[in-house]
Amino acid sequence: MKKAFLALAGVVFLTGVYSFAPRKEKAPATALTVNLEKSRVDWVASKKSDFHTGVFPIKSGQVMVDGGKLTGGKFVLDLANLKVTDGAGDKLSNHLKSPDFFDVAKFGEATYEITSVNYTGANTAEVGGNLTVKGVSVPVKLTAQIRNSDDKGFFAQAFITLDKNLVGIKYGAGNVSDDVELAIHLFAK
Repeated sequence: MKKAFLALAGVVFLTGVYSFAPRKEKAPATALTVNLEKSRVDWVASKKSDFHTGVFPIKSGQVMVDGGKLTGGKFVLDLANLKVTDGAGDKLSNHLKSPDFFDVAKFGEATYEITSVNYTGANTAEVGGNLTVKGVSVPVKLTAQIRNSDDKGFFAQAFITLDKNLVGIKYGAGNVSDDVELAIHLFAK
């Protein structure tokens, strides 16, 4: 009986001590700013007889990292300064900026905001988010290869195919492919 009483007294004492001990608050996720000089989104679009390549510069953005894992973020693409990197040059660039495609006079930016991150491997994550182009927001999931993720720096890549019709780009039906290949290279510090 004496042992049971001492054990109970010990439990009560420890419960009392730990209930008044300060709790450690979980540190908030670290916000890292996207490196605009290194980050970019490359694109490849095709039509029946040819294909074109280019770059969407990233205008701004940040990623959230917690415990070495990506947890969120948002970045803005600068559609008004898109670049065509093949021989079609300024002629195609100006057409892509027109109302036929991105209508940059009204919609000079596109955004991607991360809504979920599910790690499927040590360096691989399924990233869900909302892509907004020309005022149209659509859910877009991608598989990201996280090359580095800590409180000092971040680097990830993702390669996806996006149907241009989802964001209201209908130009060239039957001649211009609906699918646009995107290669995302995102650096932050």
